[in-house]
Parts: sequence; structure tokens; C-alpha cells
Amino acid sequence: MAKLIYSALTSLDGYVADKNGNFDWAAPDEEVHTFVNELERSVGTMLLGRRMYEVLVVWETMPLAEQPASIRDFAEIWRSTDKVVVSTTLQTVSSARTRIERAFDAEAIRQLKASAERDLTIGGPHLAAQAIETGLVDEIHLFLTPIVVGGGTRSLPDGVRVQLELLDERRFGNGVVHLHYRIV
Repeated sequence: MAKLIYSALTSLDGYVADKNGNFDWAAPDEEVHTFVNELERSVGTMLLGRRMYEVLVVWETMPLAEQPASIRDFAEIWRSTDKVVVSTTLQTVSSARTRIERAFDAEAIRQLKASAERDLTIGGPHLAAQAIETGLVDEIHLFLTPIVVGGGTRSLPDGVRVQLELLDERRFGNGVVHLHYRIV
């Protein structure tokens, strides 16, 4: 059975975007981006909320000639991965290997996990919250960015209690700390 993995670049106080919706403070440097690429390389399907899809779809057509190796590598990973966007408002997609689902369907995700040959990721804190609340997420990767933003969009849902086991940790030169947990 494939795992469902939630990854988030988050502030030290637990936000993926500040109160104005900004997340430029979380942009990974070359070292962190290369590490993220290695995590994403084994993924067969990305489950994305609409906002996360709209942020990431730039990887579909981004000119790559002048980009660093980590950027070119992630674009290749993005383009070769199946994507499912959960949205009630998105009318069409502008990337290959992408389909829209109109509602979060826990049973459909369970079946996808059971039949998938490669792991799945879930992106976007609101979609991930639903998956965490229904017990679908198997692992969490948090990239703690050395900044406190004081409010905004939470990386993890309120009102949910889950026991975690720390599997790995890594400190990067820019002060980012990666924490890899398994949900017990």
C-alpha cells in the first residue's frame, strides 16, 4: 500500500502563509530544494487543493534554460507526476496528467492508496487538514523556516490530536530544519 505524505514549508510558529497570504519567506534555497526533490522523486500522484495547484502549475511551462539544477529537476518531477486537484471552483486545468475532483472523498483516497504503486503527496493545508482529520495521512514532513510570522494560514489543523513518531531530522545551512514524522 502506498503512503500518503504531507509536506509543508512552515514558519517556526506554524504558518504556511502569513496573514497577508505571503509565503515568499519560505522559498527554499538550492540545498533545501535539492532535498525536497529527493523526497518528491518517489511520488506517483500529487493531491492538491486549488490554491496549491495554482501556485505550483507554473512548473508546467516555466522556462528552464537559465535555471539552477534543483529548479530544472523539480520541473521534471512535476511534469512526470499525476495530479488530482480537489476544487469546487476550478473549471479547467492547465497542466498535463491532471484531473479535477469536485469534493474531498476519503474513501476514494483510501482506494487510491491501496492501488497505487508509488506514494502520494497531499499539498495545501486545507486539503491536508481533511486528510489528517480522517486518518489518511501516514507521514508528515515539516520544513521549519527560521521566521515567526505571527498569524496566517496554519500548516496543521486545529482541533486534531495525532501521535507522531520522529523518523528523521536534518538541519540546513540557511537555518531551515526538516522534521520527518510517521503518524502512529
